Amino acid sequence: MFIVYVLRSLKDKKLYVGFTDDLDRRVKEHNDGKNISTKGRKPFELIFYEGLPTLEEVVEREKFYKSGRGREVLKKILFVSLPR
Repeated sequence: MFIVYVLRSLKDKKLYVGFTDDLDRRVKEHNDGKNISTKGRKPFELIFYEGLPTLEEVVEREKFYKSGRGREVLKKILFVSLPR
């Protein structure tokens, strides 16, 4: 099982989309500053994740969520649960 996930920076409120096969480890790595692209934006909270059966599917879903249309879909999914 592979997981596409969305983190929100508690520092700048921006979203980060990624994928992994071990969600707990990956979120910890982001919050420990082990990811260069997110190091300066920590801490993060996990706000959404979705499991997919294959690596190919999770890569495609990550690409979608990073696209303009995918960001719109994420905003609709997350709108109810995210404080402004």
